[in-house]
Amino acid sequence: KMVFIACKTASAFAYDAISAAAGVPVIEVITPGAITAVKASKGRRIGVIGTKGTINSGVYERALQAASSEQLKVYSKACPLFVPLAEEGWWDHPAADLVANEYLAELKQAEIDTLVLGCTHYPLLQQAIARAMGSEVTLINSGEAVARTVRERLAQLNLANNSGETPQHEYYTSDSVEQFVELGSSFLQQPIKQAYNIAIERSQT
Repeated sequence: KMVFIACKTASAFAYDAISAAAGVPVIEVITPGAITAVKASKGRRIGVIGTKGTINSGVYERALQAASSEQLKVYSKACPLFVPLAEEGWWDHPAADLVANEYLAELKQAEIDTLVLGCTHYPLLQQAIARAMGSEVTLINSGEAVARTVRERLAQLNLANNSGETPQHEYYTSDSVEQFVELGSSFLQQPIKQAYNIAIERSQT
């Protein structure tokens, strides 16, 4: 009944195509986080970290400016090594601190007051990122804002399940089921019990 694009790079590049093909409401992950960041920033100096694709697309800069009635200073930095660190489970490894300090030095020098974690992997490294940036910088994990958006949209469309029954969760992945279960359980902080592999067919047109 709804498609949620749980990847910021995919949101940046594929939202329009997915919306056109899905036939159901589609929610992306960028706008809710941008709105939250604008509300949190007092000095209007916001940093964004993400994959090279997300940063090069400029989608966060546009979303942040669209969410603000004032002109913002937006500083962006691609942090490609954060994803493999997160997927290896090296969240509290010394390597995470080393890489975070290297990547985030210029954002710290820019004296930002708010930092958007612009990749869904990055909250797993939030402690290392917080240590690198210092307590004066607010970190924005858009997960909660996105969850609220999904809940509100389902309610508006009368699609919410209000039965009160315990839900049964099933997950389908086009990649490794084992890796999905391991990483997904870390994100959700609960075990994933039903995960299945699916093959995505390419269009011949």
